[in-house]
Amino acid sequence: MSGRQTTKVAIVGAGNVGSTAAYALLLSGLAAEIVLIDANQKRAEGEAMDLAHAVPFSRPTKVWAGDYADCAGAVITILAAGTGQRPGETRLDLAKRNAAIFAEIVPKVAAANPDGIILVATNPVDVLTHAAWQISGLPADRVIGSGTTLDTGRFRALLGDHFGVDPRSVHAFIIGEHGDSEVPVWSSANVAGVELEELARARGIAFEPEDRQRIFAQTRDAAYTIIEKKGATYYAVAVALLRIIEAVVRDQRTVLSVSSVVGNRRYRQGEVCLSLPSIVGARGVEEVLELHLSAEEEEALRKSAEAVRKAQEAVVPS
Repeated sequence: MSGRQTTKVAIVGAGNVGSTAAYALLLSGLAAEIVLIDANQKRAEGEAMDLAHAVPFSRPTKVWAGDYADCAGAVITILAAGTGQRPGETRLDLAKRNAAIFAEIVPKVAAANPDGIILVATNPVDVLTHAAWQISGLPADRVIGSGTTLDTGRFRALLGDHFGVDPRSVHAFIIGEHGDSEVPVWSSANVAGVELEELARARGIAFEPEDRQRIFAQTRDAAYTIIEKKGATYYAVAVALLRIIEAVVRDQRTVLSVSSVVGNRRYRQGEVCLSLPSIVGARGVEEVLELHLSAEEEEALRKSAEAVRKAQEAVVPS
């Protein structure tokens, strides 16, 4: 019997992100069971029916709408519940509204599945990952935020476009907050081991400070642009969530820029959730890797951590 036949994933929140994540998961074949849970039971049932009708064209998967008790036995429970980001609203503006929702749902998830992993997708993801960790009582390595996984993907895509290479050959990270204070790590960015400046010279491609600023600004502001144009983002983040799930289900020990509690680690930011390159496997976040940052990047990361900490304290005072 294959491992896929016993793999269950629960998704709390059957809105755009949750349902699209379920669709991506169904097509991937990673899960044998997908349960959708939502305060709007009819919405969850409708999404589950629609997805179930895709099974004959994809992979054998049981898809159904359930309740919090159905989180029992899930390898991962995705938290995608909450209110969406409004046009012109920062991610940190969402904190208090969505933290109140988490205060209702997280205890139910943790009670039903104390041995599983929680994967937070709701924004502001760093603040809510911290809240989910505190509320759930689960070990910090089993409460993961999607963090800057998507930002890192966007960054690599834009760099790949600029240099005319497959973005999968680009090695570069966005770290810190998933939001306005996120930090591009230029000092170690490369294409297949070749430093960006060296590649630019070799290929006769301009790579001036204004090019860097443009690429980073497009990375940081991508969600705002998409929300302005279509009202919400969900395709790319759903695939980013799938990548994290794959790393856990297959115990791949993949390095991903997920968000987790980084207190008492090298960056000494206290109990704050930030995105840093992390080894993700069957146990969750197995190790946070140490980056050799430039002095400017270190300072930017410190400021990013401080911005997230202030938001955390506003939501759950220390």
